[in-house]
Amino acid sequence: MDYIARFEDLSMHDVDKVGGKNASLGEMIANLTDKGVRVPGGFATTADAFREYLSHSGLAERIADKLKHLNTDDVTALAAAGREIRGWMMATPLPAGLETAIRHEHRLMCAEAESDLQFAVRSSATAEDLPDASFAGQQETFLNIQGADNLIDAVKRCFASLYNDRAIAYRVHNGFEHEVVALSAGIQRMVRSDMGAAGVMFTLDTESGFRDVVFINAAYGLGETVVQGSVNPDEYYVHKPTLKAGKRAVVRKKLGDKATRMVFASEAIAERSTRVEDVPPALRHRFAIDDEELLELSRYAMTIEAHYGRPMDIEWGRDGLDGKLYILQARPETVKSRSGQVQVRFKMLEKGPVLAQGRAIGSKVGQGRARVIKSLDQMSLVQPGDVLIADMTDPDWEPVMKKAAAIVTDRGGRTCHAAIIARELGVPAVVGAGNATTSVPDGAEVTVSCAEGEDGYVYQGLLKYE
Repeated sequence: MDYIARFEDLSMHDVDKVGGKNASLGEMIANLTDKGVRVPGGFATTADAFREYLSHSGLAERIADKLKHLNTDDVTALAAAGREIRGWMMATPLPAGLETAIRHEHRLMCAEAESDLQFAVRSSATAEDLPDASFAGQQETFLNIQGADNLIDAVKRCFASLYNDRAIAYRVHNGFEHEVVALSAGIQRMVRSDMGAAGVMFTLDTESGFRDVVFINAAYGLGETVVQGSVNPDEYYVHKPTLKAGKRAVVRKKLGDKATRMVFASEAIAERSTRVEDVPPALRHRFAIDDEELLELSRYAMTIEAHYGRPMDIEWGRDGLDGKLYILQARPETVKSRSGQVQVRFKMLEKGPVLAQGRAIGSKVGQGRARVIKSLDQMSLVQPGDVLIADMTDPDWEPVMKKAAAIVTDRGGRTCHAAIIARELGVPAVVGAGNATTSVPDGAEVTVSCAEGEDGYVYQGLLKYE
């Protein structure tokens, strides 16, 4: 059995072997390196290796039996089942052949680099990153993993995360059978963006679907803060036809406050490998990347989009040691590119007192009773049709986000988790509102309008609209 495969030996024909994320990394390394796109190297564990792991101690059968009659809408039962399954998996050792292969490849990569490298360990499910299923953030990512023993532990945690509460619920709601989805762990050399900058870019405008721009978010430190929505990042638009003509093509730049950044911790084990610190005030008031880097990223984006032949969602990082830009992941954009030519327009017919204001996601209007949720323990308070108000969201919040008529967060930009899921669900969202969790009274009837341009508003009362 092939327990692992190096990225450079993979292509998009290997999705069933290593999942969409890892297959895409191999595709880019093999086809786009000569076109100037930098992608850090690494290797992936195979779906066959994962299935062998589940065959230990009848693990697969026990998991199937546990999930057979599970009601995923019962948040308490879902949490209990997921916790029990993950416990079983962490107690089960990796197959000896897989562990030996991981240690061998780790030793080779460190020898080639003449350094004890840090790695990112990311999940790549065999059904993810397809044009009709984003699986965005469903499983865990572990950053700054150093040393073979820590790598083995992170791979096992990555495998167990296929049975996170959110991942179980997502598969049920999207019609995927649990037993047909396997997990591949991608082990990729870390780009030192903890000392530089990182972010996300789309090869279209995420709100209108306009195809002639590259939309880029950037912040200091590791890109997880942008993806999660824990910072309000810088925003940039670059016009593709103008850039293609060899001219400077930056259409617009908007400064984000970038209050915090995620950096490497002193320990390199899965549970304590990163930490969050405040960004010095002088850096907050500067753009995280300059115009030359902005144009270089946009050229990467256009090259990747041309290769795949469809709009793409791309994660990138700037290494603080060598100063170079790298592409960390690329997947198909799954919302605007599928929305077709039907447009639905909303118009506010009256206005009321503004309780909160931020970036508008979507162009719709939603209204209901505000539910200010401070932690996951309060999720059961949200009823269908409520307006969810939170500091930020992550994939654990998705079961309750599906109930909401609208979503409002204090933090985050247009590429954060709350924004992406709101687009998938087709509900309006206001992100980066700053103080919504304190300025919107819990239980108040509110109207969330994203139909008035780039700014989204939370109005007091149930206002008329059409």
